[in-house]
Amino acid sequence: MHPLLISPTHARRFAERAVALREPWPDVASALREQGYVQLDPINVCGRMHDLNLRNRVAHYREGDLLAYVHPGEGRPREAFEHYLPGRGILVVFPMAFWPVVATVMAERRNGRSRDWPARPLTRAEEKIGERILAELRDRGPLSSDDIEHEGRARTAWGTQGRLVKHVLEALFHRGDVLICARRDFRRVYDLPERVIPAPVRARGLLELEVVRRELAHLELRQRRLVALRRHERAWVDGLAMDVRVGDGPVLQILREDAARLDAAARDDATEAGATSAQLLAPLDPLIYDRRVTRRVWDFDYTWEVYTPAARRVRGYYALPVLSRGEIVGHVEPRADRADRRLQVVSRRVRRGHATRDAVRSLATFLGLRAPG
Repeated sequence: MHPLLISPTHARRFAERAVALREPWPDVASALREQGYVQLDPINVCGRMHDLNLRNRVAHYREGDLLAYVHPGEGRPREAFEHYLPGRGILVVFPMAFWPVVATVMAERRNGRSRDWPARPLTRAEEKIGERILAELRDRGPLSSDDIEHEGRARTAWGTQGRLVKHVLEALFHRGDVLICARRDFRRVYDLPERVIPAPVRARGLLELEVVRRELAHLELRQRRLVALRRHERAWVDGLAMDVRVGDGPVLQILREDAARLDAAARDDATEAGATSAQLLAPLDPLIYDRRVTRRVWDFDYTWEVYTPAARRVRGYYALPVLSRGEIVGHVEPRADRADRRLQVVSRRVRRGHATRDAVRSLATFLGLRAPG
């Protein structure tokens, strides 16, 4: 079947609708159910990534609401969990319904059978430390790396030196021997899986690997809605996805269930393009996450420059792209001065005719800070 041909403008209107930048979801639970996951990030320059992501797409969202939902405290049911996106090494929040997929991936790692999702091997000495950590968790309850005494050092994934206990905990988490049960000032607190995942969810058991691969490909479509799937991924989601071609660009995929949104976007295209006011997008917002799709659909070449050497940065350390009237028109680089309770704008470069003052004020209000004068 030939792909459906759509214009770049039609694709943009569809993408805005599909990732809830036009009509927000009512709550965090709905966002997780529709998006599939939300990426976590500890950097806090003007709010953390996950909060910047959700404030644009969840009604009445407040800073910290996602973590409060994931780790609700004693007496309230746990409906989500933290873990790495399989094959990506990206820490995310999943809805609890996704546990069987992640549990299957971790079982493959523990059994040493995984080629798609390899384990992080530990030395014999590190395995002994891991056994001690698990024993302490059983006896003492939830612990952070700071709660466990050990003087050993290890090289981190970034090539720096760190505590060996933290390294071993990370490996235990990666293969599912421990899970994150809480956060203390964003620091991880770990516990045993049986004390984090509700028993009825654990009782669902593991999945066939073909099912896991299909679920992961489906997850990518749910997360970004307009996606360039690889050939093998397209085979895994056969029947769930349909092909579209944006202008003379490559073939992309959308969910078949999003066909109604595609039709609604065509009506937007014919009537009032860009009905929303300017928005400051999170640097890793699903709308712009895939640079190839962002270039093709939005004519916008964007790189998150946190890990780019300062001399090579084009926009700035933590620049937020500006979505205005159906186009991405530049960036604003805000910085929260928490001591002075003021939001500063370090740099701003926006196409003529597009205003960002209200968008910056909205961010300041969200963070509980005074807006720039």
